[in-house]
Amino acid sequence: MIYPLIKQALFRLDPERAHEFTIRQLKRITGTPMEWLVRQSVPTKTVNCMGIAFKNPLGLAAGLDKNGDCIDALGAMGFGFIEVGTVTPRAQEGNAKPRLFHLAQAQGLINSMGFNNHGVDNLIENIKKSHFGGVLGINIGKNKDTPMEKSKDDYLLCMEKVYPYAGYIAVNISSPNTPGLRTLQFGDILDDLLLGIKNQQAALQATYQKYVPVVVKIAPDMSESELIQVSDSLVRHNIDGVIATNATTSRALVHGLDHSTKTGGLSGRPLQLRSTEIVRKLSAELKGKVLIIAVGGIDSLIAAREKIAAGAALIQIYSGLIFHGPRLIKDIVIDI
Repeated sequence: MIYPLIKQALFRLDPERAHEFTIRQLKRITGTPMEWLVRQSVPTKTVNCMGIAFKNPLGLAAGLDKNGDCIDALGAMGFGFIEVGTVTPRAQEGNAKPRLFHLAQAQGLINSMGFNNHGVDNLIENIKKSHFGGVLGINIGKNKDTPMEKSKDDYLLCMEKVYPYAGYIAVNISSPNTPGLRTLQFGDILDDLLLGIKNQQAALQATYQKYVPVVVKIAPDMSESELIQVSDSLVRHNIDGVIATNATTSRALVHGLDHSTKTGGLSGRPLQLRSTEIVRKLSAELKGKVLIIAVGGIDSLIAAREKIAAGAALIQIYSGLIFHGPRLIKDIVIDI
C-alpha cells in the first residue's frame, strides 16, 4: 500500500506543517480525476438514529478538517459521516506554535491548537461548494476572547448560521485548549447553555421546517459523580446525543515518552481505554435516552467493536486515520 510511504514522508515534517500540507493536497484533488487516489469502495451498512440515516456507523471526528476545505475528498474515503470544525463565530489564530506533536511510540497525538479556524462564515461557503452525500456534522465552539459569561451567545450564533447546512450540530464544551471552556460542562452554567441551545433548536426548526439534532462533546477527565451530573443534564434537556470523548489531559500511559510533557489534549491509542470506560458509564446512566457517539483511540476493527459493545451507536476516528491511513475505514466498516 502507498500510505506507509506517505506517512513516512509526512512524519519527517513538523506535525502541523504535515497536517496543513495534507489538507492542501486533499483540497487540490477534490472534484478532479485525482480523487481516485483516496477513493475506496466501502459497503453500505445503514444506521438509523436521531432521525437520520447514516450510510455506515463510522465517521471522521472534528479537528482534522476544521474549515471544511476537503469534505468531498474525505468523503471519498468511505466515511458514513464527517464532522467539520470546531468553528467559532470569528476567525482566530489559536494558540502559539508549536502546538501539535506526534507520540509515535504510543500512536498518539498531543495538540494545543485552541480552535484555530477561519470563522463560521468561511466554513459555510466551503460547505456550499461540497457534494458529500453522507451526513455532515458541524462542530461549534466559542472564541477565546469571548468572556465565559457570554459563551452561550457564541454557540447560539454559530447554531443559527450552520443550521441549514448541518446533518447534526456538535457543541464542543470539552476542549482543554481554550481557557475555562470545560467549566461549561457542569452545574448551572451547563443547564443554562443547554436550555438556550434547545430553545434555539426549536426556533430554527420552525423557521426551516426541519429538525437538526444537537449533540454535546464531553471530556474524559471527569469523576464518576461529574459524569452522572452531566448525564442527568443531557436527559433533562432532551439533548439528542453525546460525543464521548474529547482529548485527555492525563499523561498516565505516556509518561517518559517523547513530547509527553507538552501542553494540550492527548488523543489516539492512549485514550482508548478511558474513552471506552466513559462510553460504558454513559450508557448505564443514559439508558438509551441520549445517543452515544464514541471517539477515542479507535485504531482497529476490535477497538471499534469495543466502543459499540460499550453502548455507542456511532463511532469516529481521527488519530487512527493519521497512523493507519484510509484503509482503516474500509477494514472497520466491512466487518463492523
